[in-house]
Amino acid sequence: MDIGTGCGILGLLCARDCKVDVTLIDKQEQNTILAAQNAKVNHLDAKIIHDDFATHYFSEKYDIIISNPPYYHEGADKSKSTTVSISKSAVHLPFETMVSKINPIINPRGSLFFCYDAKQLPHLLHTLHNFKFNVEDIRFVHGTAQKPAQLVLIHAKKGSRALCKIHPPLIHFQNNQMSDEVKSIYQKTRTYSIKCKIS
Repeated sequence: MDIGTGCGILGLLCARDCKVDVTLIDKQEQNTILAAQNAKVNHLDAKIIHDDFATHYFSEKYDIIISNPPYYHEGADKSKSTTVSISKSAVHLPFETMVSKINPIINPRGSLFFCYDAKQLPHLLHTLHNFKFNVEDIRFVHGTAQKPAQLVLIHAKKGSRALCKIHPPLIHFQNNQMSDEVKSIYQKTRTYSIKCKIS
């Protein structure tokens, strides 16, 4: 399941490259319409739910849950657009609310993959520990090698006791150009941005 799927890119990439059944959920109708359009043009199957993840009733459990959730802390989101604010501000899906909702619907030994504001790492680790999630992998994302980490990528597993692996940092730009690793990620996933009308 992909929580806060937006245009659906994360969940649909999983469906395309890993051949898994995916569920995409987003509280904004325009996002679910866009996700459905992206699934259609890419000939991918996905269950798409237009609802608030925090209050939705789930009748099934999941092996893997992924999310690029809204993580801007209070005061950091300065957008005047309600649509943008819902997508970015953590007030619309606090991290603890998200994990508490995930807890009963993830299978034993199930995996949670997500990204978040790196500055909030202590809160993330504390919350995950409280719900018996063990962090197995962490990677920090930097704009450049000289700047502090902006994002943290985390893989946590329910009921695991494995030691945590701290991966080398992911550097977005080097010498004012996209780094080779980031370029290879785009090439491997075959993704790019376009403007289009939703029919």
